[in-house]
Amino acid sequence: MCYAAYNPPRFLRNGVQMTIYAALWGKRYWDTTQHPEPPYEEKIFTGGQGVPIYGLVAIPKNAHSTIVGTYGITGELEKEWILRVLGRKAYAQGYAVVLFDWRAHGKTAELSPTLTSDGLYEGEDFVRIAAAAKAMGCPGKFWFTGYSLGGQLALWALKAAVELTRGNNNLGITESEIGGGAVICPSLDSLRSLTYLVRQPFGKYFEAGIARNLKLLAWRIHDLHPGTLDPAAIKRANTIWGFDEELVIPRLGFPTVEAYYKASSALQLLPKLEKPTLIIYAQDDPFFHPAIVPELEAACEENPMIDLLLTAHGGHIGYLSSKEGQRQAKDPDPWWAWNRILEWLEQRSGRGGEGGTRRGGDKEMGGMRR
Repeated sequence: MCYAAYNPPRFLRNGVQMTIYAALWGKRYWDTTQHPEPPYEEKIFTGGQGVPIYGLVAIPKNAHSTIVGTYGITGELEKEWILRVLGRKAYAQGYAVVLFDWRAHGKTAELSPTLTSDGLYEGEDFVRIAAAAKAMGCPGKFWFTGYSLGGQLALWALKAAVELTRGNNNLGITESEIGGGAVICPSLDSLRSLTYLVRQPFGKYFEAGIARNLKLLAWRIHDLHPGTLDPAAIKRANTIWGFDEELVIPRLGFPTVEAYYKASSALQLLPKLEKPTLIIYAQDDPFFHPAIVPELEAACEENPMIDLLLTAHGGHIGYLSSKEGQRQAKDPDPWWAWNRILEWLEQRSGRGGEGGTRRGGDKEMGGMRR
């Protein structure tokens, strides 16, 4: 498949500039979808190991399939405007929408002190959420999505979906009801990327900001669930690595952060994925090591279930489209990556979508690599 090339504004043809601008602009002007907020219903799901997960569910009349999604390394549903953009657009196209606060985040943190595992257990959470959503009336097929670290979680979910549903009727959902997944700028190799990030001029500021949010997350769980987290360990957790070293790996049983990152890496999953998967990835993403790109390409080439939409520009989950780019793609708004995901889903199901039309593109900017 080929899609309309990604055409960013001229002043955003730099990964760092795109990342910063999209984040700041999006907070103020994200509501450009021309669609109202779906009538969400609150739901407490039960994830893997019995962990309660807070989510929102909206089912339109005559829904044809369901999207299940979450966000990146920090955040909460009420503030994750990028995910809300998807919710509005998908609901308007007839998808049931299930969004959730993943482990240790948002209202899920109020329900349980369980910390993150970067996909090792969150993959099962996705599948069990889909099964519960089906019982609520959400129709199959179910499609898993996320961006940044949330993209890594969604990739783990695709692996877990096959393992948990194949020959197992206890979950209430079958393997055939799991459609696949689509992710934007997924984290694929935390060990290399975090090491790379902290060595870059702007990267160290990105890392410091994320680390502060993780520390706040830890203190919130400490206050909500007294006695579950050691305050001294929280005080020592001043970096992303430190957060995982002090708080995460002791509970998961890993001897080192390096071992944890290697075990949870999503790059290793790509050759094994058995469900249709779309990966949108920017070569100028400032969060991830550039050496990952050729390895990503090679892994996707070897697995016919994966479609890779690799772009020269886009930054880290930025992907704001220029006015010219919107005209070229026949997009109704600047959210190029979500429009491509919805278009890909429509092509998979044989329907025509709101997002751009199918057309050719060059290999770097619009061509779909398989």
